Amino acid sequence: MSKQIILVTGASSGFGLMTAKALAEAGHTVYASMRETEGRNAPRVAEVAVWSKEHGVDLRTVELDVQSDASAESGIVHVLKDAGHLDVIVHNAGHMVFGPAEAFTPDQFIQQYDVNVLGAHRVNRSALPHMRGQGKGLLVWVGSSSTRGGTPPFLAPYFAAKAAMDALAVSYSTELARWGIETTIMVPGAFTKGTNHFAHSGKPFDEARVAEYEAGPYAGVADQALKGLAGLEPADADPAEVAREIVRVVDAPFGKRPFRVHVDPSQDGAEIVNGVADRMRREMYRNIGLDDLLHPRVNA
Repeated sequence: MSKQIILVTGASSGFGLMTAKALAEAGHTVYASMRETEGRNAPRVAEVAVWSKEHGVDLRTVELDVQSDASAESGIVHVLKDAGHLDVIVHNAGHMVFGPAEAFTPDQFIQQYDVNVLGAHRVNRSALPHMRGQGKGLLVWVGSSSTRGGTPPFLAPYFAAKAAMDALAVSYSTELARWGIETTIMVPGAFTKGTNHFAHSGKPFDEARVAEYEAGPYAGVADQALKGLAGLEPADADPAEVAREIVRVVDAPFGKRPFRVHVDPSQDGAEIVNGVADRMRREMYRNIGLDDLLHPRVNA
């Protein structure tokens, strides 16, 4: 295994922080990116520095707000100046909201797309010129089983944004293959414990419409959906398994990494549906004579 320079977005907590730590423990130089490193995340920056020193690993932090073009650019520039190059990007930054779709304002939907979709695109636009220039790299996209698995109610803005992110990752994969850049899409299931994903989820701004749902035929549905999701989850479900799978992907030989990895203890069906969709994608590329784009080119 060769040591890689890795950037993990949205690494102040949850899957991002777990992944950054796991990759650092595997011997890589990892940049845990987050926003407000001198503001509300300053304590996290200090904690990461202490943890890195105590464990004898190379885990660093970098200011990077995926919702800002300038911040994405300066974050990537910092990594390149500091480390000299960049081998892997883990697109993890994201945010969840919970409530009736109708009760979310259009601006709230825009916010979901901005974080979950455009955030990754901004980072790509800043980093890909360098990665294409070096002729080798890896993008790991942290998606969601909700894009093609079971979709419980009241998570529409998040599900829609994650589906858009998945579609973007699929398209990027073949557009980057001849540049020697590989793609893996991680597909976590609904881990209701062990991360702040559900605990910190956003709420609809239109409280009057939420009240109409709660006072009408959808009374109790929100609680039932959350309890139902938690009930589907095995007692031993460990969100850190997502981080461990990302380490396995990063450590795998170039050209041998899986296109999609499911980590879904609840087995909501996404693996089956994705299997069919990905097969149809492969057939389409063969039929149009571009099947070489399904695999990263090894560039000298």
